[in-house]
Amino acid sequence: MDSIIVTGNGPLSGQIPIAGAKNACLTLMPATLLSDEPLTLTNAPRLSDIRTMTALLASLGAEVSSLQDGKVLAMSSHDLTSHKADYDIVRKMRASILVLGPMLARDGQAVVSLPGGCAIGARPVDLHLRALEALGAELDLRDGYVHAKAPGGLKGGVIEFPFVSVGATENALMAATLAKGTTVIRSAAKEPEIVDLALCLRKMGAQIEGEGTDTITVQGVDRLHGATHPVVTDRIELGTYMLAPAICGGEVELLGGRRDLVGAFCNKLDEAGIEVTETGRGLSVKRREDHIKAVDVTTEPFPGFPTDLQAQMMALLATADGVSVLEEKIFENRFMHAPELMRMGAKIDVHGGTATVTGVDRLKGAPVMATDLRASVSLILAGLAAEGATTVSRVYHLDRGYEHVVRKLQGVGALIERVPGA
Repeated sequence: MDSIIVTGNGPLSGQIPIAGAKNACLTLMPATLLSDEPLTLTNAPRLSDIRTMTALLASLGAEVSSLQDGKVLAMSSHDLTSHKADYDIVRKMRASILVLGPMLARDGQAVVSLPGGCAIGARPVDLHLRALEALGAELDLRDGYVHAKAPGGLKGGVIEFPFVSVGATENALMAATLAKGTTVIRSAAKEPEIVDLALCLRKMGAQIEGEGTDTITVQGVDRLHGATHPVVTDRIELGTYMLAPAICGGEVELLGGRRDLVGAFCNKLDEAGIEVTETGRGLSVKRREDHIKAVDVTTEPFPGFPTDLQAQMMALLATADGVSVLEEKIFENRFMHAPELMRMGAKIDVHGGTATVTGVDRLKGAPVMATDLRASVSLILAGLAAEGATTVSRVYHLDRGYEHVVRKLQGVGALIERVPGA
């Protein structure tokens, strides 16, 4: 397996282009199943998860063409040949469950494997199923598959989530577009990816109100048509690269960056002594002083601090002045990067969902292992500021969520290279 070697090399300078959002694109792609007309996505990220979703849609009979070096996805589901999403594909990526709602809404049937995914704790799909049942779906779980039917089509209803779930909100929103009557989704997720999905569905002819709030109302329509839609900027990639100059100094402009996508994150950077400035092309980031101030962080659903930036923030706080406390409230088992950062000299004490980080003067390069997508990039960030070389193994996780990470960091002066495995 490939490894990435990072050597601390001082301040960074230059520009990093931010790609379209992985999580948004993985949600938008299944929307093609709602219509027999073409759906085209621009600003698509070039990632292994996108290829996995492409393979899943193709297995159902959808046509997906990757154009302009992968930045444009032209899709058509005019003639679905299957309504079964097989385990062999679904196990690779949890977002695969998002084909369930669209297939059920359009054709009244779907058989979808229960998903696998990354090892950051239990991420059950029961809220997805509860939402579809509220729209009249008949569900049967057997042999590791969800067998779903709606012989007379889905019917509008009230979906009341006990807690916020991004994926379940997305599945419910897509299913509701073709349900007969009005659907009200309460305790809906507010993430930018939800808003982006609603914008795309509205272009396809859906009648949706309230996206970005905790109550979304959908008036079902008989059919949806084709559309072209740009994928929203990836706020997690944006936040990740904002931390690069924060960790090792210098100033970097993130092209395409938007403060509204990372507001709570920017507030914490400000507390830590990091200056974020809006430019005509994105966001510029630099330290106000040589040192970083300790801050406390609690992950929350949007618009709070994103769980997907917690590992990267821990890398920053590992060299801050003082003691920081990070509280993880979204996923359990999401501090698996802490022992690897400790191999580099970080002082971290983990108890349940809380990690206490005592800043040290300098991290030291070491061989470390990535345990999940965000953990892998946190180790790379730590390596940027460490003394000596850091070798990050199992970087296949990285390919799921960051396109050209080595090239982008090299472009701002980082000493980083990818080494093929034996």
